[in-house]
Amino acid sequence: MDIKSKRIAILAPVAWRTPPRAYGAWETVASNITEGLVARGWKNVTLFATKESVTKAKLTGWIERGYEEDKTQIPLVSTCFHISKVMELAGEFDLIHNNFDYLPLTYLPFIKTPMLTTIHGFSDPDILRVYRDHKDTYYVSISDSDRDRELPYLATVYNGIDLSNLTFREKPGDKLVHYGRIHNDKGTHLAIEVAKKCGMDLIIAGIIQDQNYFDTLIKPHINDSSIQYIGPVNPIQRDALLKEAYTVIHLNLIPERFGLVMAESMAAGVPVIAMDLGSCREVIEDEVTGYLVNSVDEAVQAVGRIDSIDREKCRQRVKENFTIDCMVSGYEKVYEEIFRREAQKAK
Repeated sequence: MDIKSKRIAILAPVAWRTPPRAYGAWETVASNITEGLVARGWKNVTLFATKESVTKAKLTGWIERGYEEDKTQIPLVSTCFHISKVMELAGEFDLIHNNFDYLPLTYLPFIKTPMLTTIHGFSDPDILRVYRDHKDTYYVSISDSDRDRELPYLATVYNGIDLSNLTFREKPGDKLVHYGRIHNDKGTHLAIEVAKKCGMDLIIAGIIQDQNYFDTLIKPHINDSSIQYIGPVNPIQRDALLKEAYTVIHLNLIPERFGLVMAESMAAGVPVIAMDLGSCREVIEDEVTGYLVNSVDEAVQAVGRIDSIDREKCRQRVKENFTIDCMVSGYEKVYEEIFRREAQKAK
């Protein structure tokens, strides 16, 4: 049987639309996997996401809008409802590709369809109890650094991004840019420190995930001139934002799991200055597509060296490692291995 005729279910979260209008990292990846499979000739792909999601595959959903966009919903209710409905249909598929964290794993004893779970990060150590209780299923990590030593991973498959909505520009902008979720983990306040020490303008974009953090450490510095906050950005707005960027400041305070922001920035030819934590070393080639640092002062020094970065090499690194096609090619190998193992079990 042609592997591309296998029936694949892509399980996306329902916090946001798939693909998201602005923020929604997991939904973005689920969308890119789905569209990438269709583009590569997979004939039977179903995306399970919110009803208003957009895809060239078959779309099935029960939640009208993402619970982050419709605050009348209780997130756990929508989550459980969505996942349980997918599991009711499990027998119609040859593989369920789970992009919705640990909860779908709890259904494994009740379904016969194999499940591949892409682990987009461990939000809390306690969820490892669920992952470790299901070591007989299939796991993929999104970076070599973001792994649990007890889990049996099939592979690392880096996230892939859509290059069609990221314009490469040889000429740099003149501002520092920080975008993503506004949270202490992402070091938004450190980007402000860097901007002030460099004497450069800073544009901040993204959803406010921690309002108290924003109100206390970010808002007092916003003046709509040298320090601007422009809110969340959709792909068109993000492309315009990156045109303004001299460099992107990504001073994460926890180990990065993958870092779509870094890949997106480099795709536009923008070098990234990031803390040397987690996957940053896997995504950025230090001193070639950006700089890995360990402090604000090192970041300030790195800003002074940005001119030595070849912006074309930033784009090229993404083309070679972090495109949708690269990602889906990796997943095709994983799917093939899963089907081989399942066939062995059936003998």
